[in-house]
Amino acid sequence: MSTTDWLKPLQHILNCPIHVHTISITEWVEVVKDADALWPAELNSHHPAEGQRVEKHNKLHFVAALSDHSVELLEIELSGISQAEKELISWTLQLVRGGEADSKKALSVSESERNALKLSEWIQQQLEEAEPAYSLPDHLVVGSRLFNEMIPFLLVTEQSNTKLTTYTELEKLLRSFLSDDVLLIPLKTQEWLIWGPISLLRDEDSESFDENEEETLEDSLESICSGLHEMLASEWIGECHLAVAQPATPAKGIVETTILLRETINLGRKFHVGTNIHMPWMLQLERLLNAIPETQRAKYLEQSLKRADMFVEPEMLSTLETFFTLDCNVSETAKKLYIHRNTLLYRLDKLKQETGLDVRQFRDAVLVKIILLLYKVTKRN
Repeated sequence: MSTTDWLKPLQHILNCPIHVHTISITEWVEVVKDADALWPAELNSHHPAEGQRVEKHNKLHFVAALSDHSVELLEIELSGISQAEKELISWTLQLVRGGEADSKKALSVSESERNALKLSEWIQQQLEEAEPAYSLPDHLVVGSRLFNEMIPFLLVTEQSNTKLTTYTELEKLLRSFLSDDVLLIPLKTQEWLIWGPISLLRDEDSESFDENEEETLEDSLESICSGLHEMLASEWIGECHLAVAQPATPAKGIVETTILLRETINLGRKFHVGTNIHMPWMLQLERLLNAIPETQRAKYLEQSLKRADMFVEPEMLSTLETFFTLDCNVSETAKKLYIHRNTLLYRLDKLKQETGLDVRQFRDAVLVKIILLLYKVTKRN
């Protein structure tokens, strides 16, 4: 329904003139910036929506319709309309335009997306429950594949404006990289749950994954996750975070897996800024530390450090992180850092002299690892 179809009846009801004019998004931004009053108060000038209104120079401007580059406004004299009428017009515009948008969207939604949206709604409901149901109800188990083991991923995007924004386009991209047998479930606005086939773990040149003795299950999952992240970052979304968990059966563990993956990304972003790929089995210590109240973490950090700056000097920080990544192997750490073995030993001796902690000893290595993790979080807070 066009604006002109209901403009005259509205003028008759309000008994006042209504003018319709179209402005660009840029002009809309300026209108909002100089407005005397806004509704809603936190109105985002760059993302207008039907029903929003702006008061300026004793006139009311209602957003009636939108296009990619313009905004259609209804202009009414402020003195000719009551507060109740303002609310009624805003509500009606939201209802009418929203209904039209939903109708158009419903016509264009594929069967796989409709099923995914049903799954998404059920998952969100369970996540809000005190005692969620972990198994999918029968009416949501579409086909037998949800009873098969699959590899779960959680994708969280950093940017709201993406090159590809539709479910169909992302699903097509995932199918081209992973397999046709992929399940994509939208959760929040910038959050997607992805289930890939277990066959991704099998090497084409080997009969089964179990015969591959050189690579563990975790190594294979990390490799798949890394490749998927690289593809998504370059081909679709740009900056994003991706977590992967061990294979599970969606019909029985979709809620529990979603909770685990969300926690994994939250821990990774909190304790390892700059890292975009997250695995739950690599964040066990971080999970434990995160359960400690912030005040106690800060107090422990203050008591543990004799010289806080010694741990966070760029050279020492890089040395320690590499040392821990390589399982406290002195020779491998020196090679990785392109320094002589004696240079590395000098740095570790210096740390011991200044702090009393020798990371070549297991007990002290654990303490230093904890101190570094706590420092990163405490410093940002």
